[in-house]
Amino acid sequence: MKTSNGNILIFLGIIHALLGVSPFAFGKQFLGFSKKYFFKISEGLLEFPLLNGVMNYENFAAFWFFYFGLLLIPIGILVNFVEKENGQLPPAFLKAYLVVVLIGVFMIPFSGMTFLMLPHALYMLYQAKR
Repeated sequence: MKTSNGNILIFLGIIHALLGVSPFAFGKQFLGFSKKYFFKISEGLLEFPLLNGVMNYENFAAFWFFYFGLLLIPIGILVNFVEKENGQLPPAFLKAYLVVVLIGVFMIPFSGMTFLMLPHALYMLYQAKR
């Protein structure tokens, strides 16, 4: 069975979300979220510094780390569908995906964006050229 680009994204999404809730990453924050039944884990705009709030950056990072993993899963499902229907991904999607990955690589160079997603994005571009 050929591994599709969508399956790679789904796998990365699952691993990202699981790592996020693990004790090796943001387990402490997710334990705190669970005590609130995952409801209102932040004060939202009231934490915004412009409104004289104080942001809880650890909770913010924990949420977005986990949530990004969840977002990769439906993107992977969509990529699977498009690849099955059309045989390839639209060039506009590939370029947009590469731009998003490059922004992530620039902002957080020592991360999965650099070591996993950038090679995958380049591989998808290579596949499209063939």
